[in-house]
Amino acid sequence: MNKVALSGSPRTHTGTKNAAQLRREKRVPCVLYGGGSTVHFSVDEADLKKIVFTPDMNSIELDIEGNKTLAMVHEKQFHPTSDRVTHVDFIELKEDREARVLLSVRLNGQPIGVREGGKLSQIKRKLLVKGLPANIPQHLDVDVAELKLNGTVHVNDLKFKGITFLERPMDVVASVKMPKKVEEAAVAAAATPAAGAAAPAAGATPAAAAAEAKPAAKK
Repeated sequence: MNKVALSGSPRTHTGTKNAAQLRREKRVPCVLYGGGSTVHFSVDEADLKKIVFTPDMNSIELDIEGNKTLAMVHEKQFHPTSDRVTHVDFIELKEDREARVLLSVRLNGQPIGVREGGKLSQIKRKLLVKGLPANIPQHLDVDVAELKLNGTVHVNDLKFKGITFLERPMDVVASVKMPKKVEEAAVAAAATPAAGAAAPAAGATPAAAAAEAKPAAKK
């Protein structure tokens, strides 16, 4: 993971009234879990933007009055009518302890199946993994260039050193399928009688229609 530095100030008071005052001062109330004790602190609202407004996973080096802790964002809350961050929960990371992280999936390359007329669909946009902080990437790059028509990429097809996937192995991450309208048109074309072929009489059975269409044997 990429490491981002973030400075915070300890909160001497907690509660709704104090949190509202902090937000008026353009600061965001935060909580750090996972260590020996829960730490309440606040962070400048502008400094949080580089952390919360990104799909990538970052490790954060929190500096709270000289006390440095490695952490990651666990949960973030936003104002219901704006994009302002109103609260962030952090969880402490240990270099020698595996962490569970939800990583974004990025598809790279143009699949062979797309060049054949298919459509690429991304089914999974995030995947849950676990691993040591040093082994966890910012996101998962998945190469789909060799994916053919009707091909799929499953979770168990993904191989990343140092991390374990916590999803079902056969869950589909991405696939290339023929667009539904194109497929329906092909089926309809196959079902349409060839030009010049006689249409079966109303009420005729398939067998009778076949017998009627069969040419008479030469005498």
